[in-house]
Amino acid sequence: MSTTRSRENTRARLLEAAAQVFAEVGLEGATVEAVCERAGFTRGAFYSNFESKDALFLELAASVGEARLQAVRERVSALVGQNAIDDCDPADLVQQIMDSGADDRVGVMMMSEIRIRALRDPSFGAAYLAQENEMMQSIVAIIQEIVDSGQIALRIDAEEAARLLMIVWEGMSVRSAMNGDDSDRLRRTGSEALGRMVELIRR
Repeated sequence: MSTTRSRENTRARLLEAAAQVFAEVGLEGATVEAVCERAGFTRGAFYSNFESKDALFLELAASVGEARLQAVRERVSALVGQNAIDDCDPADLVQQIMDSGADDRVGVMMMSEIRIRALRDPSFGAAYLAQENEMMQSIVAIIQEIVDSGQIALRIDAEEAARLLMIVWEGMSVRSAMNGDDSDRLRRTGSEALGRMVELIRR
């Protein structure tokens, strides 16, 4: 196995272990030692891949977000290609798109704890905001693809729409998680809220 492939595998195993440990004990409890033990690596292996636990969890959040966005991109492209968007009402459209994602309670909890960490630590907060901005631009591109297809028109530009939709989705997801909803209900609650918002901003 090449050095590059071995390093990629090590990083992937550490990220997977971090997600597992976080699900059990939360961000503060997910120590470097606990992650290393779960992944079967030494602290040296950890620090040759990540400079800190914060860096690990920022990358974990990015990888979770990118996987979700990739699934949404593929679904939107398929709907645009089939000229199917114009035939859907906003709630159905959002439901079809969001069903392709993988949002769950653990993901919502992780992002909530990461945001709290970002509020307490300015340097971590700056890194988180930079990462969030990259994610936002990906969402803008997805919305713009739908608008450019001519199958839907919005009252506001794609960037403003993306920010509004993200705020609504995050808020409803957190409330659904606090309510004890399972992952299916969490996704459904978020999708319903987004559908209503799309109805408001659709021209």
